[in-house]
Amino acid sequence: MTMQSTLSVLLDGLIDFAGLFPPAELEMKPMVDEYHRAGIDERGWMLGRVIVPASQLGEFEVAAAELLPDEDEADPWCLSVLTRPCGSDELAEDLAVIESFNRKHSNPDSGRAVIDVIELRGGSAKSIDETLDQLPDDLFPFVEVAASQDVRGMMTVLAGSEAGAKIRTGGVTPDLYPSVGECARFIAAAASGGVPFKATAGLHHPLPNDNPVVPARQHGFLSVFLAATIARCHELDAEAIAGLLELSDPEAFHFGDEQASLGGYTVSRDDIEEARLGFAISFGSCSVQEPWDDLSALGLLDHEPTEIDS
Repeated sequence: MTMQSTLSVLLDGLIDFAGLFPPAELEMKPMVDEYHRAGIDERGWMLGRVIVPASQLGEFEVAAAELLPDEDEADPWCLSVLTRPCGSDELAEDLAVIESFNRKHSNPDSGRAVIDVIELRGGSAKSIDETLDQLPDDLFPFVEVAASQDVRGMMTVLAGSEAGAKIRTGGVTPDLYPSVGECARFIAAAASGGVPFKATAGLHHPLPNDNPVVPARQHGFLSVFLAATIARCHELDAEAIAGLLELSDPEAFHFGDEQASLGGYTVSRDDIEEARLGFAISFGSCSVQEPWDDLSALGLLDHEPTEIDS
């Protein structure tokens, strides 16, 4: 297995760096430094946004002050910010902090950075709908829904708005890891509703694996995002998606310059690009190095990456 065009498109900008969170739990300054290093070295093409809680934006500004771009033509650092839940009174406070941050950091003299994505826990379909109506147009929300519940009602609400869904795929205790069936039902509902999604936690490794520390069976990020792409293109039901998510043999994953396949289903490079741009968006990881090392060990990083057209 070597990295062909379809694989590089699948991986381009896939990892949102969540170094503040377990198991890494870095302090702010080391986290910011690692995000900067990863962004400018060979790993940079796989890196997406940096994830910061709204309550720690002031601390982030201090830690990143000397690293943020200070020229008009430079691309800003992009942040995904964790806010208080849908329907909470405190959410308005977080939105005000975000607005102030974006206004300040649109000026190169303050270091260029932009918060264009927020992540927040959902509640009832009604509270989600009311919250989405209150959000400014320049923020794209990912609403975390419980994969253990029937998510179809939540997806219906999100499908009618400029919003995405978020699935928690791991954590520090076994109960935070959704089963294969739960993950498959989430992906099927998101695909059916045309709802973009992101995942968070538990996806450090490309393929499904056992984590003896938690302990739990972990999903793989290649499995989740290739299966999601296939599900969207072939209109698969949850049972068929579950079958793809369970595949853990590296030889089951085939990536070429024009097509990729898994479990008897094939998708084109264009299919993958469209899915990544508008459906299977990213996953949060407290490590950039661990996914990189695993991909390298599988022999998947032997070629230069191909960028997604934007």
